[in-house]
Amino acid sequence: MNVTVSGYYGFHNTGDEAIALSISRELKARGHAPLLLSREPAQTAAAYGCASAARMSLPGLLRSLLGAQMVWSGGGGLLQDKTSSRNLTYYLTLIRAALLLGRRVVVFNQSIGPLSLEGGARVARVLSDRRIQVIVRDRASLETLRRLGVQATLGGDPALLLAPSAGLTPRPETVVLAPRGDVQDANAGLRTLAHHLRERGRHVVALSFHPGVDDAAAHALGADEVISTSDPQRALDTIAAAGYVVGVRLHAVILAAAAGVPFAGVSYDPKVAGFCDDAGAASVGTDFDPAQVCGLVQKNTAPDWAQVEEMRARARESFDLALK
Repeated sequence: MNVTVSGYYGFHNTGDEAIALSISRELKARGHAPLLLSREPAQTAAAYGCASAARMSLPGLLRSLLGAQMVWSGGGGLLQDKTSSRNLTYYLTLIRAALLLGRRVVVFNQSIGPLSLEGGARVARVLSDRRIQVIVRDRASLETLRRLGVQATLGGDPALLLAPSAGLTPRPETVVLAPRGDVQDANAGLRTLAHHLRERGRHVVALSFHPGVDDAAAHALGADEVISTSDPQRALDTIAAAGYVVGVRLHAVILAAAAGVPFAGVSYDPKVAGFCDDAGAASVGTDFDPAQVCGLVQKNTAPDWAQVEEMRARARESFDLALK
């Protein structure tokens, strides 16, 4: 079966690329043919070994929808209007177009929101269509949709199904800090946290998940090492070899969960707190006390690994549910 997948792919954001990697692998493993809509379709096709098409080319989009038996919207945090109402318009329009063409549509392992009142009404109008199957990746999104009158199923982020490379050398003294370039109040706290950790003999790695966006923030932390990558496998391997992760970037903590590395989230957006809550993990606001978070690292404060395993199982089962 041909499955066209819409997401924030081809923008060199490691979190979204981790989703692309997992979705393409899982669909191919089940005997299906994914096509990822991307800003850089040639790069996406080469990276994930599947078909890809330009996300903003009308002829390419039409061919991608006509050639599919199913259309997936997601994963990721696509249905929100916090960053721009244009993003919401784009993804809702794709869903409507797929329905008009008679394609089966799945909203796949998304976080929903933040949404304005108008944005919430728009999402409710589209997703209330009973032809759409809706799967979300966190309980907070489930509740958001319940308030909007939309039925949904709880799944899990696809990146939870990724595995580190074999033969990594563990470095328990290493702490990975993953900033966001546009969350300055959190970055100030991370700089102080890096200082506290280095004073205590920890090796601090600043991991830039979005080269060109997070690089300046990563270099400003005063870390022992800075790694900038949009390769999800390299990011996962960097995390898997560490002893602890503190992430502003959502997929820093998701990849830590996938690798079995203790983590704490810095919640600049409800989706970070939502993931940490579901995982039984610590999360703090962007105005966090660096000494408090340093204490979490020193105590090796971990999530509830049983809850993480449940999330991983839901992520795996969501593919079977969507493909029924």
